[in-house]
Amino acid sequence: MLDIKFVRTNPEIVKENIRKKFQDEKLPLVDEVIQLDKEYREAKTRCDYLRSQRNSISKQIGGFMAKGMKAEAEEAKAQVTSMAKELEELEQKETVLEGEIKKRMMVIPNIIDPSVPIGKDDSQNVELERFGEPVVPAFEVPYHVDIMERLNGIDLDSARRTSGNGFYYLKGDIARLHSAILSYARDFMIDRGFTYYVPPFMIRSSVVNGVMSFAEMENMMYKIEGEDLYLIGTSEHSMIGKFIDTMLEEDQLPQTLTSYSPCFRKEVGAHGIEERGVYRIHQFEKQEMIVVCKPEESPMWYDKLWQNTVDFFRSLDIPVRTLECCSGDLADLKVKSLDVEAWSPRQKKYFEVGSCSNLGDAQARRLGIRIKSKSGNYFPHTLNNTVVAPPRMLIAFLENNLQEDMSIRIPEPLRMYMGGKEVLR
Repeated sequence: MLDIKFVRTNPEIVKENIRKKFQDEKLPLVDEVIQLDKEYREAKTRCDYLRSQRNSISKQIGGFMAKGMKAEAEEAKAQVTSMAKELEELEQKETVLEGEIKKRMMVIPNIIDPSVPIGKDDSQNVELERFGEPVVPAFEVPYHVDIMERLNGIDLDSARRTSGNGFYYLKGDIARLHSAILSYARDFMIDRGFTYYVPPFMIRSSVVNGVMSFAEMENMMYKIEGEDLYLIGTSEHSMIGKFIDTMLEEDQLPQTLTSYSPCFRKEVGAHGIEERGVYRIHQFEKQEMIVVCKPEESPMWYDKLWQNTVDFFRSLDIPVRTLECCSGDLADLKVKSLDVEAWSPRQKKYFEVGSCSNLGDAQARRLGIRIKSKSGNYFPHTLNNTVVAPPRMLIAFLENNLQEDMSIRIPEPLRMYMGGKEVLR
């Protein structure tokens, strides 16, 4: 959410930003907010004046009564009563106007970074850099479910009977590999100075509204019926939410956190749920990175976060590339975002395995997260990035570590988590 003062003084910048995101239907909201804000400030000014006058006149009533000036006292009382009635009406108007302003401000997109490429959708995202040499082996690489089934490591049929499409049972070495990857990711981030968390897996609506846009919520979040609770779609939601309505000392920054959680997503949209596979599913697990920092430090942390993911995948011999998200592909709260994509030898192309985002002060402003400093209080910047999200990452791992005899090579960093195994057969 933008600062109302910024919208008030820079309406054309806000409108141009909306155009860059190809959301022209939101342009009228800017003028509406400015007009509503004008009415709100006028009502507030009048309220402040009436309160001041009421207090002043109320003090006079006692003096009139003490001097026996009953007529003057009654006239003053009538004035106070009249002011009280007008004040009540204006306070109600303030509340209504404040709600209308917030409703519009919540859907006006954040100002994107000047470096973000302008494009309508993800087809216009821009490749930045490749890490590792993408290899296509001489032998045919099977579909990832076929690889898992050869290792007796997945049961989709049972999951369909218990839960429907978009769910799975992992078992045996594949289940162990899944856990090994998460354990390695946890230790990888701890070694880089991040504090490890396991957060709540459900959050209140006040946190949901603070961490994501309404459109994202509708397409992602599962609501717990009869309770003010939602299942998290990523641990970022809980981890940023933990700071709601808090005042941090500046010397407590940066907050560098890494968190494990299961994630639950409706996956509503054009992609749909896979009938047979674990790429797009309703339930998965993830290791996440979260940073709360000074505004001037967020570009530096943004680069550090995506580099962590690249380094993690390269340590497991998986080629990756970085992709800059264009303006039309950015969620409304994001200032800048980059996807990390892993190489798929079977498809002979890259696919998304993680996303790094700088949200500026949008989440902090919505959640009331403030920093206390000697020069005054301010909103921090928040960033998040995926370390790894199996089972999707398993696809890249299995394909890139598959050998001609259909065995799976275990890279050295994972072996301690796999009981010393070097190969899965």
